Amino acid sequence: MTQPRAILFDLGNTLLHAKDPWQPVLLRSDKALAETLCLHGVEVDCSAFPYEFFSRLNEYYAYRDETLRETTTFGMLRHLLDEKGFRDAPAPVLRAALDAKYAITQSNWLLEADALPTLRALKLNGYKLALVSNAADDPDVQALLDQHGLRPYFSFIRSSAASGYRKPHAHMFEEALNDLNLFPEQCVMVGDTLIADIKGANDMGIYSVWINRRVNPHTKTLVDVRPKAVIQELSELPRLLLEIA
Repeated sequence: MTQPRAILFDLGNTLLHAKDPWQPVLLRSDKALAETLCLHGVEVDCSAFPYEFFSRLNEYYAYRDETLRETTTFGMLRHLLDEKGFRDAPAPVLRAALDAKYAITQSNWLLEADALPTLRALKLNGYKLALVSNAADDPDVQALLDQHGLRPYFSFIRSSAASGYRKPHAHMFEEALNDLNLFPEQCVMVGDTLIADIKGANDMGIYSVWINRRVNPHTKTLVDVRPKAVIQELSELPRLLLEIA
């Protein structure tokens, strides 16, 4: 490939990793959402609603994996409340409930120890940096970037919630390329998910780097997608970029 000029990064399990298993964290977060709704006068069944919302999320997740169109958690919550007769629930109340939910999930994300040093080194070496993340709530992504001091390193930031499309759909990559004013062969994509990050990059002609330290060890046998390079640590990236030029 030509000399890389920009690096595109995934967020979860690439720059951040989970502290604890997600299932109990997600249940607590959905309980906080239901309690916040009730606190603001949207009197859902606080014992049942967290499970109903969790089930609805899983239905939407299966649908979006087929269509690669993102449905935001705000939209999912609105639809579920409409079905239950709470059609007049104000948007600020829904946002407050989602913020309560994401405050709990955000506390479970930790910054990888080598993330900031690697981003700093790449910036010093003159690379442009972009972030493209599959996530159903853009305010959640923005909060995570600020909480972990990541925002200053990126000239372009896009969540699938803001884009309307999910990786591996070409649209998310095209948005980044257009903003960077670069061709695919001038860019590198770093991510942990073979389908979303690696296949998406490969299909676009972007050099794909699979970071696999947080990946299920059985993943390699599940899909036939081949990254151009594999790393276990972000700190390996600056040297790799010099080698592939």
